[in-house]
Order: sequence, then C-alpha cells, then structure tokens
Amino acid sequence: MDAPRGNLVTFNAWLPHPLALHYLAMSTDPSLPVSSKASQVRVQLGERSYAIEISSDAIQGFSQRIHHSIADLSHALVISDESVEESWADQLVESLRANAPDLRLSQTSVASGEVSKSIAEYDRLLQWVLAEGGDRKSVVVAVGGGVIGDLAGFVAASFARGVRFVQVPTTLLAMVDSSVGGKTGINLPNAKNMVGAFWQPSLVLIDTGVLATLPKRSYLSGLAEVVKYGVIDDADFFQWLTENASRLVERQAAAVRYAIEKSCESKARVVGEDERETSGRRAILNYGHTFAHAIEATCGYGTLLHGEAVSIGMQMAARLAISLGMSNQDLLDRQTQLLADCELPLTLPQADPDEMLPVMMRDKKVAHGKLRFILPKSIGSVELVGDVKEQAVRDAIIATR
Repeated sequence: MDAPRGNLVTFNAWLPHPLALHYLAMSTDPSLPVSSKASQVRVQLGERSYAIEISSDAIQGFSQRIHHSIADLSHALVISDESVEESWADQLVESLRANAPDLRLSQTSVASGEVSKSIAEYDRLLQWVLAEGGDRKSVVVAVGGGVIGDLAGFVAASFARGVRFVQVPTTLLAMVDSSVGGKTGINLPNAKNMVGAFWQPSLVLIDTGVLATLPKRSYLSGLAEVVKYGVIDDADFFQWLTENASRLVERQAAAVRYAIEKSCESKARVVGEDERETSGRRAILNYGHTFAHAIEATCGYGTLLHGEAVSIGMQMAARLAISLGMSNQDLLDRQTQLLADCELPLTLPQADPDEMLPVMMRDKKVAHGKLRFILPKSIGSVELVGDVKEQAVRDAIIATR
C-alpha cells in the first residue's frame, strides 16, 4: 500500500559511493529532525503516483530500485550530463548490467549547460533513441541536473507518444525541484521552457552523496529553490532554514537530507493538488521565476545559474508585493537575510526593465496580455496576482539593481 502523501518511510541504506566518502564523514547534529540516512516521499497522483527515494551514498543500489519499480524493464536508455557520465552514469549502467545481464542498455551524454535544452539537442536524442531500437517498453533514465531531467523527460514524453522514465538528479536544484512533478521541456531562443509536456517519472532516486562533488557555486544555487519552499508553503521550514543555513552551506549531511525531504514534501503536496496547473495552486511553485526567467533570457543562458536568477527574482517579487500593499518590509528583510546566509546573490546591477518586460510578457502565466505574478503575503503564504501595472514591475526591477 502506498504511504500517505508526504509520509517519510525508511528503507535500508546502501553501500557508499567512493567519491562521496568525505561527505559521509561530515559532522552532523543529532538534534536535527532526521532519524535515518534514507527516506521516501510519495507523489500522490492516482495511477501515476511514484516515490522519491532519498538516501546518502546509495547509487550502487539504484539498479535494484529501478528493477523493483519497473518489473518488466527490458531496455534502458541512459541519458546523462557529460560532467557526471564517468563518475555516476557509468556506475549506474554497470550496476544495471550486473543485475540483469539480458537487459538491453543504451547510453549517451549531453553537453553541460542550459544551451543543451534546445530543439537541436532534442532532435538528436530522438534520432538516437530510434537508432537504438527504442520502443514503447523502453525506459529513459535521466542522470544529471535540471537540464538533463527536462530534456530527457521531454524525449520520454514524446517518443512513441510516451515511454516511462526515471529521474536520477545529481544537483541540489534538480533534487528539490525539476526532478519532481513531471514538467519536461526545452527552451526557445528567447523563451525558457516554452515547449514541453507534463510527463511524470516512474521513480525519482536521490543520492545526497553526489552533492559533495558539486562545485560550490552550483550547490549554493540549489539552495534558492529550498528557500522558495519555506516562503511559499511552510513557515516552520523557513524558520528551520534561518537557524540552519550555515549547516546547509557547509553541506552537513543530516541537514542537507532534511532540507531535501521537506522541499520534496512541499512540492509533492502542491503537485498532488494541481498536477497540470489547472486550479492555479501549482503556480505558487513559480515564486520568483517570472523575474528569473527574464533575467536568464536577457543576461544570456549560462551567465547566471538558475538558482542565482531565482534568488534575485524572489527579491524582485517581494519588493513588488510590498509596493502593492500585500506584504511588509519584515518579509523582505527575513528573506534577504536567509538568501545572504545561503551565499546567494541579492541584486543584479545590469537588470534592464526595457529588456526584461518583453520577455516577461511571453511568460506562461500571462493571461489576456496581462502580467501575473506569484507574490508573498507572509512567510509560508503566497498568491497569484493578476493585472499588475507595468510601472510597478519596473520599479521592483530597478530597486533590485
């Protein structure tokens, strides 16, 4: 029987990955509300429900979890970021092969960076799947950050009108955000994530040990999405983040696992209530993102990491909320302090409203030509606000320079 939504169910930890042994040795605080090195969060979507399995140093056991969840697995198409191909994807492929010698395995990699979420790369991967003999029983396995999950997920959603896929996120941002919820897609040259599909994974496997191998900037970028969940959905979690930001920056194992669990619980709740953004509830996950996507598009994809743009975007959104009388300075001050403690950027000197506004008008939340934003009322509570005046948006951008 499936566990209730958000319930954490422990299972046995697996053997450590050699690249993450120093992560295992990092100090942990026994007072943190974490009882195990492994847990599970369920995304409740009826027949499309699936598990998010969170563990430390467990990638060597992922093949068993995949075979257990997909009993008829006969062909795995592993698509990875080239930066983790040797260290993580190869190990997963070898483990899959060892556990099922008759399993057909196909493997390819994608260049790192947002530029890979393109029509050209999407076409290349579709042609690759076809050449590898992919069919409706094939399973796509995405190993990498958000770019790989979005891109490989869209391949899975569209090849043969949809094949199953498994997410193995290797960045903090992907673990808490893009690997969960079924959003897949690619970018157009001037519009982020404009082409895609809702396609839920069959399983999400998270090994927090990989975070020890991430560059500091990439790891910190993911903390922006963690902070987001505190602002939009969980005031108690926001307070915990305020008290434990230094532990997260230092990548202390127990703190990181707890932050990932709470973030995934929040996203699972929201996705379970509004899978395809039909009620408006799921839109709260885009807090700061309307600004962030415009920042990324105008600065050039790759200039800022996604989480860095989200951090700045949340600052713009909070300032906009204050100007509209929805919120107060205390919220902005608390958010600013937490983002600063997480060593995330707060301002963007080159932000240009004349460049950003046309991009924002192409945002998927625009309705009848009117800008709409997710704006905070208080810590833990946000709402979708429509028909926001252009001048108010300009002022919020300028105030964050």
